[in-house]
Amino acid sequence: MSTKFYELHGVRVVECVADGARLQTYQDAVDLIGKSFENHATLIVLPVECLDDDFFRLSTRIAGELIQKFVQYQRCLAIVGDISRHLTESSALRAFVAESNRGKEVWFLASLDELERRLAPTV
Repeated sequence: MSTKFYELHGVRVVECVADGARLQTYQDAVDLIGKSFENHATLIVLPVECLDDDFFRLSTRIAGELIQKFVQYQRCLAIVGDISRHLTESSALRAFVAESNRGKEVWFLASLDELERRLAPTV
């Protein structure tokens, strides 16, 4: 999985590039967390294109297991892109996304612009 690194409003970011590779396993998550440590990034941006549909089916437990790993290593995770189709199919996912977006560790955002606004300092 290809990545790029940058800073956004004082936060060091590792962003996965939607290049066809997908985050699917525990080891994929650990590898990505390792890249974040190597580059001093505390926020991981993951485009929805890097996730299988099964990630968004909470009954598979994939989302919970992968997200838990990011939180365990104190890395914030922003999943960026259109997940409206998945939200339409699952009230449990809608509740999970709403609860996640209230916190500071895991966000489901529609775009990188929304991420930029979320990280922007408040005046």
